[in-house]
Amino acid sequence: MLAKDIKPGAVVTYDAAPCLIESVTVQSPSARGGSTFYKFRGRNLLTRQKADITLRGGESLDEADFTRRPVKLMYCDTATCHFLDQEDFNQYELSKDDMAREAEFLTERLEGLQAMIYNERCIGLQLPTSVELVVTQCDPGVRGNSATSRTKPATLETGLVVQVPEYLSAGETVKVDTRTGEYLSRA
Repeated sequence: MLAKDIKPGAVVTYDAAPCLIESVTVQSPSARGGSTFYKFRGRNLLTRQKADITLRGGESLDEADFTRRPVKLMYCDTATCHFLDQEDFNQYELSKDDMAREAEFLTERLEGLQAMIYNERCIGLQLPTSVELVVTQCDPGVRGNSATSRTKPATLETGLVVQVPEYLSAGETVKVDTRTGEYLSRA
């Protein structure tokens, strides 16, 4: 895969391991005859370490032997979460340590969740871009607060704390961006 064709979300092989590309920066040449550089920020899916990759326009990386499978959260115990493949009904396990960031958005009713399978083993999860979560605790909304753009902290059903508009109250459902962890809108 040529450097110019690699986009965020692609999985490539880098240092003999699958690497998920998180961001791409293009640096144009400042002189005639200079090369365009593509700088990638990725995450090694086996070790969870960040990887910075710089390629020239004509250089390439191999695509990883990698698949995404639709899954559903079955249950979580003290150390692991268990997922059910929606196509062939295989079960996958991931430790809570490996998916600390994703756990902030997981609920049993979550749709669009995908397991990342490498060499027949589940190595991570890909969340949908937004999820709907219920506000469990926040200060009560006061009449007249909708005219300002002030925010307040709210605790969601998964334990995640986000800043929401002042007019929201406990029990309401909100949409949260899984990439940034920020409030998007009411659901």
